Amino acid sequence: MNPFEAIREFEADGTTYKIADLTVLEEQGLCDLDDLPVSIRILLESVLRNVDGEDVTEDDVRGLAGWQPDVSDADIPFQPSRVVLQDLTGVPAVVDLAALRSSVERKDRDPTLVEPEVPIDLVIDHSVQVDYFGSEDAYDKNVELEYERNSERYRALKWAQNAFEDFSVVPPGTGIVHQVNLEYLGRVVHEREQDGENWLIPDTLVGTDSHTPMIGGIGVVGWGVGGIEAEAAMLGQPITMTLPEVVGVKLTGELPDGATATDLVLHVTERLRQVGVVDRFVEFYGPGVSELTVADRATISNMAPEQGSTISMFPVDEATLEYLELTGRDPDHIDVVQQYLDEQGLFGEQNPEYTEEVELDLGDIEPSLSGPSEPNQRIALGDMETQFRKLLADEVDDGDLDEKYEIEMPNGRTTEFGDGSIAVSAITSCTNTSNPSVMIAAGLLARNAVEAGIDVPPHVKTSLAPGSRVVTEYLEESDLLGDLEALGYHVVGYGCTTCIGNAGPLSDSVEDAIDEHDLWATSVLSGNRNFEARIHPKIRANYLASPPLVVAFGLAGRVDIDMEEDPLGYNPNGQPVYLADIWPDQEEIHEVMTASVHKEMFQEKYAAVTEGDENWNALEAPTGDVYEWDEESTYIRDPPFFQDFPIEKPGVDNVEDARSLMTLGDTVTTDHISPAGPFSTDVPAGEWLQEQGVEPHEFNTYGARRGNHEVMMRGTFANVRIENQMLDDVEGGYTIHHPTGEQTTVFEASQRYRDDGTPLVVMAGEEFGTGSSRDWAAKGTDLLGIRATIAASYERIYRDNLVGMGVLPLQFDEGDTWESLGLDGSEVFTIGGLDDGLEPMAELTVTAERSDGSTVEFPVTAQVGTPAGVRYVEHGGILHYVLRQLLTDS
Repeated sequence: MNPFEAIREFEADGTTYKIADLTVLEEQGLCDLDDLPVSIRILLESVLRNVDGEDVTEDDVRGLAGWQPDVSDADIPFQPSRVVLQDLTGVPAVVDLAALRSSVERKDRDPTLVEPEVPIDLVIDHSVQVDYFGSEDAYDKNVELEYERNSERYRALKWAQNAFEDFSVVPPGTGIVHQVNLEYLGRVVHEREQDGENWLIPDTLVGTDSHTPMIGGIGVVGWGVGGIEAEAAMLGQPITMTLPEVVGVKLTGELPDGATATDLVLHVTERLRQVGVVDRFVEFYGPGVSELTVADRATISNMAPEQGSTISMFPVDEATLEYLELTGRDPDHIDVVQQYLDEQGLFGEQNPEYTEEVELDLGDIEPSLSGPSEPNQRIALGDMETQFRKLLADEVDDGDLDEKYEIEMPNGRTTEFGDGSIAVSAITSCTNTSNPSVMIAAGLLARNAVEAGIDVPPHVKTSLAPGSRVVTEYLEESDLLGDLEALGYHVVGYGCTTCIGNAGPLSDSVEDAIDEHDLWATSVLSGNRNFEARIHPKIRANYLASPPLVVAFGLAGRVDIDMEEDPLGYNPNGQPVYLADIWPDQEEIHEVMTASVHKEMFQEKYAAVTEGDENWNALEAPTGDVYEWDEESTYIRDPPFFQDFPIEKPGVDNVEDARSLMTLGDTVTTDHISPAGPFSTDVPAGEWLQEQGVEPHEFNTYGARRGNHEVMMRGTFANVRIENQMLDDVEGGYTIHHPTGEQTTVFEASQRYRDDGTPLVVMAGEEFGTGSSRDWAAKGTDLLGIRATIAASYERIYRDNLVGMGVLPLQFDEGDTWESLGLDGSEVFTIGGLDDGLEPMAELTVTAERSDGSTVEFPVTAQVGTPAGVRYVEHGGILHYVLRQLLTDS
């Protein structure tokens, strides 16, 4: 369909293409393009191009074209041009697609009805762990262990690559998904053939990782969604979202000497959390943008979820084109990018209208860290010692906070370890390893430290996990890799490692000291997440910092240090060495970057990006259109979601006589709800694996087991640091089973409630579900029998994932909390107002009956914002809806 006569031919670089011309809408008086934020224009192009009269209508185009700073409640059916996955979320996505095919086959239909309709790229980067470190063979040994642990999962991914069209897998050992996306997969503009015609369309995407917005550093609109929503997008289902507000952040000035892009992003994160940008788009503009390299911009865009925004994007300008050239993109394609964006009015500096404007002077940025448990808890470098001391004073009841305990390390060296000692110092994460300036700064600082004669204490577990092989290449060319290795920062793998919770084991002597003396051990990492128990279950405080500061703190061996006044260490002559003595200057960093980072590096390293090494090529993958399930597998199992699948939708009814499974406080993250790291033998997941004959050393991690619902539902709400407010001073996945009053695990209680036919709810505070876009946080919630969650506010992705699983996310009225209402989790709950069906943002009533017969009645709003969301809840989930559509239409 072409109702606005906007689909027309356009010639670029000698080739004729079809485009959806935005200027036609302006000519017809539907909008003033200059007033529309760039991100809204890109969404508008998608809607305009995909008008079909059913999923996307003329009214959708008019509604989006009429965007105003004070936005209306219009809904947008957005269809991205591609989908990006990583392996921890990609494996369950593949399992779900395989399960859909199995379900279709059980209905005697052609299983290939389930076929992705947009290109999919899956990058395996979340599985490698830091078991080995500080040695030249650490990388090889970690890769060997990675394949031992994950071969079954990887075979399933190779099956998907062969079974589905346009499904590409980037094998292990290549890089981190967002850095690979930035340096290779991202196109800015696609040249794509559709129905025999050549098209130019903006590069847009969704990804099953919340840091997908990093691609906004090159002006691409993309954001993180749960695996459930991504799977629906793969199958051609539009992502329906409410018209977003757009916040403009005006950058002025330039970064002072000594301040890095990491310091800038920590300031931006702190500021935007204060502004409040949840569910909003963020665009950066102003004279300060030209002062930032594209790598700096991508560093900021990467942490959009920490800022709270859906996306954080920059304009496409000359610097973007130069970055595309540097990273080895084809020159002809770069020409097409500029010509197309010029034609659409999307190239260069823009000055649109915004819902809200924020100004940030780059000159005010100072060296900083963030911690101990949230990325927006920024601490000026000079305040670090004071802040940590205050934290200890608040958390530790008694004892000498300065006391250190002598421990002997496995290599025979002795060291002192106490509160504030650093157990892990890790250069990791796409946030920073995509940025040559901070990586080279870390290398130069390491070189200066080696020359000054200081070293990292033996209790510090050091690691370097580059985001792509290009990083290693330019560190080698600049002769800086050897200096990092001299301090123990050897390459341990090309993946997320410590930032995702794959820090690997600590030495027994360190763990024993932590346990024996109940110490507040710490970590410093160049990551983007530092939530409780994410980095390592025994590390209580985790701090985000730039790569050079990671090395500096690694040298100090502790976080309770005043970097401006105290020495990092002493040279062999007993002379103190200070941070100022070894900090590299900006001019030297720039000179090394210019001399060491070349286009040919990117071209060489990405030329065979999907081929893999001998380990990958030796894997024998299953074949056929339908996956061959192994009922004995402890990694990949046919999930229960689509078994015995009824064609009729179940609908929505009132929730009667429900019990509270957990009563939670503020900022309960998806790491709390669905942890990704290791687990012990005495939790339900570990007990189940042992029953299947799996030895504890073979447990792997929750993240690696995401293809197995038996493990994952037992791991839901099972983080060792989660605190159920129904219990006093108890951490971990425990609850009270009512009405017996017995304390048991969350999983055991849920099964007892299920046997009794008792539906469940979970109550929580502010920012429920903030964190990584983990589909299992919602899937596990559903499988435990939780019909609704009731919270003061939600993080967007978790809220949408709940809707995608048919679970109702309910929100207290402004000012209400479960505490203020006098609830404690022992009540019996009824959720009324659903008998006549569910409406978007429906106002419902919850009645809580106490054991003495008294009741509390309070209003809630169903956070189901669109008609599409209502359909998903009515069908029991988004994939349930898609499956019924496929079966009905075939």
